[in-house]
Amino acid sequence: MIDRIDHFVLTVASIDATCEFYCRVLGFTRHSPEGKPTSLAFGQQKINVHQADRTFDPKARHPTPGAADFCLVTSAPIDEFAAHLERCGVQIEKGPIARTGAIGPMMSVYFRDPDGNLVEVAQYP
Repeated sequence: MIDRIDHFVLTVASIDATCEFYCRVLGFTRHSPEGKPTSLAFGQQKINVHQADRTFDPKARHPTPGAADFCLVTSAPIDEFAAHLERCGVQIEKGPIARTGAIGPMMSVYFRDPDGNLVEVAQYP
């Protein structure tokens, strides 16, 4: 019945700081249409970005910056991606480390965004 994830929402302290980070570090594209949520696009997905003091309805029951923990997939070798994070000044919290994802074994690195959300980026062999 469900084919894929279309988007999810991050509640953040600063839309500008969050968008700058994801665009600079992960190559996302920012979209800020008038009167609609700001979003960060990548591939065929997006992340809507809601500022904690200006959220859109409907919303999570307790929208809180820094409460997310999610995994993104890269086609780049994980060692190259880890080196990219270091060049961007992003501290790797864990990895590269072997994990099991939705479709099997993968290698992952973990780091945090400006709100403290835990971001995992993984590469399948």
